[in-house]
Amino acid sequence: MTGAKSRLSRQASISSITEENTHFDQFLKVSNYEDTVRQLDIYYGIVKRQLLLYQSPITGLFPVLSTDTKIGSVRDSVYCAAAVWGLYQAYRRIDDDRGKSYELGQSAVKCMRGILECWIKQAARIELFKKNQCNAHALHVKFHLTTGNEIYSDDAYNHLQIDVVSIYLLFLVQMITSGMQIIYTQDEVAFVQNLVYYVERAYRTPDFGMWERGSKYNDGTPEIHASSIGLAKSALEAINGCNLFGEKGASWSVVYVDIDAHNRNRSIFETLLPRESSSKGVDAALLPTISFPAFATHEDLLYTEAKNNVVTKLKGNYGFKRYIRDGYKTASEDKTKRFYDKGEIKHFENVECEWPLFYMFMIIDGVFKSLPDQISTYQDLLKDRIYLDQNGDPVIPQYYYVQTEHLDKERLNPNTTPRKPSPDTGIFLWNQAMFILAQLLTGGLLHINELDPIRRYLPSYNRPRKGGRYSAFQGTATDLVVQIVLIAESMRLQAMMATYGIQTQTPHEVEPVQIWSSTQLVKVYENLGVNHKLKLQGRPLRPIGSLGTSKVYRVCGATVLCYPLIFEVSDFYLYRDMELLIDDIKTELQFVGKYWRLSGRPTVCLLIREEHMRDPQFKKMLDLLAMLKKGYCDGVKVRVGRLQNLISSSCVEHLDFMNVLDLPSDTYTQFKQLQHDYIGYQSLTDVPRVLNYQDQLKDYSHFKTKSTYEIIETVKHVESLYAKCQLFGILLKREGGSFLVLDHSVEEHLHSIYHQAGCLRHWAAVRYTSSMLSHNVDSISPFITAVLVHGKQLTVGVIGQKETVFDKPLTPAEIQNVVYNTIQPYDVIQAVLQQEVILYCGRLISTNPELFKGILKIRVGWVLEAIRCYLEIFGHTRKLEDHSPYEVRQLLYKVLSIKEWGSKEKLTPFQKRRLEGCLCRVPQSFYHQVWDVMTRTPHGIKIKEKTLPQQPTMSNMARSELTFSLLVEEMLNCINQPEYRQLVVELLSIVSTILGRNPELVFSKVLDLEQLIKDASEMYAKDHGLHDDCVKVLMEGPKIQSTGYLARAVVNTVLKGGQLSDVELDSESCLVS
Repeated sequence: MTGAKSRLSRQASISSITEENTHFDQFLKVSNYEDTVRQLDIYYGIVKRQLLLYQSPITGLFPVLSTDTKIGSVRDSVYCAAAVWGLYQAYRRIDDDRGKSYELGQSAVKCMRGILECWIKQAARIELFKKNQCNAHALHVKFHLTTGNEIYSDDAYNHLQIDVVSIYLLFLVQMITSGMQIIYTQDEVAFVQNLVYYVERAYRTPDFGMWERGSKYNDGTPEIHASSIGLAKSALEAINGCNLFGEKGASWSVVYVDIDAHNRNRSIFETLLPRESSSKGVDAALLPTISFPAFATHEDLLYTEAKNNVVTKLKGNYGFKRYIRDGYKTASEDKTKRFYDKGEIKHFENVECEWPLFYMFMIIDGVFKSLPDQISTYQDLLKDRIYLDQNGDPVIPQYYYVQTEHLDKERLNPNTTPRKPSPDTGIFLWNQAMFILAQLLTGGLLHINELDPIRRYLPSYNRPRKGGRYSAFQGTATDLVVQIVLIAESMRLQAMMATYGIQTQTPHEVEPVQIWSSTQLVKVYENLGVNHKLKLQGRPLRPIGSLGTSKVYRVCGATVLCYPLIFEVSDFYLYRDMELLIDDIKTELQFVGKYWRLSGRPTVCLLIREEHMRDPQFKKMLDLLAMLKKGYCDGVKVRVGRLQNLISSSCVEHLDFMNVLDLPSDTYTQFKQLQHDYIGYQSLTDVPRVLNYQDQLKDYSHFKTKSTYEIIETVKHVESLYAKCQLFGILLKREGGSFLVLDHSVEEHLHSIYHQAGCLRHWAAVRYTSSMLSHNVDSISPFITAVLVHGKQLTVGVIGQKETVFDKPLTPAEIQNVVYNTIQPYDVIQAVLQQEVILYCGRLISTNPELFKGILKIRVGWVLEAIRCYLEIFGHTRKLEDHSPYEVRQLLYKVLSIKEWGSKEKLTPFQKRRLEGCLCRVPQSFYHQVWDVMTRTPHGIKIKEKTLPQQPTMSNMARSELTFSLLVEEMLNCINQPEYRQLVVELLSIVSTILGRNPELVFSKVLDLEQLIKDASEMYAKDHGLHDDCVKVLMEGPKIQSTGYLARAVVNTVLKGGQLSDVELDSESCLVS
């Protein structure tokens, strides 16, 4: 009776308000209510009836639709918990809420703990996922609503959705910060730390994204998604230094984040924007990423561009489309199939469902960004989508769809037919959760600081300072200074440096502070998140990056500073090149100066070793150190000083988790000082120099046919190091590494030559032996990922042999497998040289993306060919493999920047075409032009034996789609003559121009590009009285000349075999110029 009475009184209060206005204004203008309590009580009723009624009493999870009693969805559950918590936050302002706020708070806790328990049961998956990020090891995102058990197998559903784990972590921190207790035990703390490891590699993990389908083709292919990376970046920022036990927490309940992993996610997320992925140029999933709840970017330009992109391309009269050609829930979608057929998504164009959910995201965005016009616009749009249920509560349909009978009309004239609300009977809980939050905010019942207690909506430098002893993201200081400590390996090196006015410290002098290699820090972090009960191992063996080595650490009572990775003596030979090291130091300081986001200053340890001073280039190192002493390094403010004086202003990270472990602290080795009996060198002139070693690079491959005995005899007598490494290479392949020659194994000989050649800076021999010993560039994976997220692909392989495409991030083991199975058998040195180029491309594309303009596929074998051509053009006789790594990097920069110097240095048209052809560079809008040509060539475009058919290409793809551009590249890649390839590119642009100016033209036969070039060369021969094949002359001639002949060939072909759309044509009316 009481319930009926309260319902009547509530309906009476509603009807009194709606007399003058529509039924919905009470919800969109709560300011009409007499007092806050009555307003909150109305929302409490709605939350009880629309959300909590459907929360599982056992697991605490929520379903997607209220009618579903079986499947609990993690993403939807987090948003429902957020709405319930939002109302709890609003109730906390009231003195007497009659127990409502406690009930709401605990319902949110129950949901968050329910999700945690479901995932803890899958702890074994996290351990596997840390080693290999794939769907088979992913945490599930759907569970049985009442038992919490797995409900879909890995094959039956795409569980790999990084954004789900990230949104969970984000709201976990928000709720804990508001004072709620969600994490209870140390086991759970360890588990959450492992969830951090789970999302840290989002930047290189293709997943299925917010819409659970991966690529827009819905063919089961995961993709790198900007929304997943952005959410992961936000979650990592939020949880870094967070005490999971709240204010009552101990030192071992703190979560740590790898600051370099965070930075990689940030840079790759910002590179991807405003795109969502390679197949989706625009996606509504970016709204919750760039605005509430993630606020993943505070770069106004990026935020505005991404938001405008979504609004202009996806906003409709009933809601937002999720993305272009999204077939989900449309009338033309075949509900019986899990995946689509090739070309099927064409049918969904313009008839995608529209989701009102995003109107609410836009309203909330308007509140956080103080945009009153945006709020009222979307409130008005939303008002038309609300209906009242039997309780008089507002309900928003899940989506609006185009009915079957209107599909054709809507495809032809978008936004002209009425749409119907989703036929599903249940309530879409995510909609209702967002509606509650939007209403509480716009009604002034909930302040943005209560919904976002950690102030994600503010740039990091404006957030309140975190107390405590753990590092926190504080944004960058405008006057950031990078602190530098110079550590000399020995006292005699220190004395020699002092001669040149450069003050250094030795490891003994900085005591009690210890100098460590970052590999020791990796060993320390292995103990973070370990839990034997859950069989969790702790931090995976990932290297510590430049930002991580710029903190000072407190470990087990010791103070530690680590030197960066560039000073590690690794297997790979790059560390031996002094010029490269100098360049890397500058890059390192630039990078730290640009991306440091923590409180306290970064402190970089520069390590100077004795072997450095024997290098012929050591004088350049002294010049660099002298520059640093002046306080600047290429625009970055630096301060060189004694470590003891710099610690107080440094960023200090307390690794307190080590204090609760029973481990001896002396298990970690610190950097050892070299001891000498005499002080030694006073200046560089006293230092014994590395001599310039002269060696002919003779090819010994003919020895493959000779007997082992003959090879051993030759090895005994030959002096040349390059000859020795080739001969031992043949023995390695034939007899194996442990085969004995002169009392040592072949492998030992190769190691010895590698070291000897390294000391002599004999780069060809160094590279050859390095390849024979199967060396890998350290941490090459992030560089490959950097190339991929710039919308490029990489291919490796020797010209004329099979190329392997890197179109998704790979593990180091997979990269090694490709390099040594597809390159080394054909060219030993290229196996390492191509790795070098990948590394340099990954670095350059991050610092100078303009160099790669017009290059979609970086074909590493051909890039090396471009460098060889450059050396040949300018008469350099030294072979490419005999150049130092630094010189190779400079040469790479030079060939990529051909546009800057090509004209100045008087390159001939042939040389230009050759270099650009090797780089596979195309003009701006080239792929759009090819698409336009395709529309007029029903039988496709042909070059050599490769044909690009008009169908199903055009029905399957869109004009501006990356997939189409890659298909065009694939067609061009069958041309093995770079200058000829460039001529074909020029020809396609000409065809596009002619067709653009003559809309009535259509090619009736296959467009044979090779034939067109032949025709043009014959015309040239005829005009100039020549009898030879003049294709080479066309390639050598200036562009204006070749364009004239190619255009004539195109026009002739059109007139001979072309067909006109209902218009007869005489040769004069075909417009070319």
